[in-house]
Amino acid sequence: MGATELIAIVRNWQAKRVVVVGDVMLDEYLWGTVTRISPEAPVPVVEIKSQTVRPGGAANVAANIKALGAEPLLVGVVGGDHAARLLREALAGQGIDDVGLVTDPDRPTTLKTRIIAHNQQVVRADREFTGPIPPAVEDELLDRLEAFLAGADALLFEDYNKGVLTPRVVAEAKVRAGRRGLLRTVDPKLEQFFEYEGVELVKPNLRETEAVLGRRLAGYEEVAAAGQALLERLKCANLVVTMGEKGMMLFRPGAAPEVVPAVGRREVRDVTGAGDTTIAALTLSLAAGAGLSQAGWVAAVAAGLVVGKVGAVPVGVEELIGALKELGEAGGTLPA
Repeated sequence: MGATELIAIVRNWQAKRVVVVGDVMLDEYLWGTVTRISPEAPVPVVEIKSQTVRPGGAANVAANIKALGAEPLLVGVVGGDHAARLLREALAGQGIDDVGLVTDPDRPTTLKTRIIAHNQQVVRADREFTGPIPPAVEDELLDRLEAFLAGADALLFEDYNKGVLTPRVVAEAKVRAGRRGLLRTVDPKLEQFFEYEGVELVKPNLRETEAVLGRRLAGYEEVAAAGQALLERLKCANLVVTMGEKGMMLFRPGAAPEVVPAVGRREVRDVTGAGDTTIAALTLSLAAGAGLSQAGWVAAVAAGLVVGKVGAVPVGVEELIGALKELGEAGGTLPA
């Protein structure tokens, strides 16, 4: 496998349409500088210089898919509040339609505020309600989803455990997409982990894998054994466990686990959004006909790019292609 082969996969996914369903949120960034410590408590005083807002959660996955040259169809729930208006504006600014967003006036839009000084996150404040959406909102959400599935190539579940992906929503969406023969991929959380049985790809990170098993995993051998056990229990076609700076481990029935190292990480400035980029790249690669190993390498390069950015900033398609070319020219980084 070489860079040319991986670049062809990226080129091939640009006509793909991916329905993204899950917990949308607004990411707010307050940028400033620290010049002193507060006299009230041993904490820094940040003088705010500017503010930016970006799509977060499932909306950030959609933004990644858009930036990578494919077409996202976003389905989620927002409140009837100022944060929802800002989120819709942010999506429009990136060319993403908001017609799949259901408004629940009794529910606040999830808002994550990060204060950043000197390109380092100082603190994060979350404003949210994580109870399950009511049946009437489930009905409307599933109607929006159904309208999108007809012309889609894949369905991506982005679960942040904020109450949108209820057992009913997951079960019905999974079946409806399966009947159409769509690729189904999942970025899971603990509470719903085993509701995604039978899909084509599940991508937990190491912490989520440890949580669902109830034990710490020390070293590649323990991760390999745990991943094999989860693969069998989930009855899924592919499982990917991401491990941060240690890369990711790929699992398929009847095959030995494969480790894809973290690549291209010259400077890790912020891991915010790395998981979103990874699931977007994995989904698009598989939708374009790639094997799991190829998809893993493309996703690893994309994740290596995004952690060099501050905040949840998507990786562009030409940026990814350029990085793949660079790694191929360097020699020895990509598999033969």
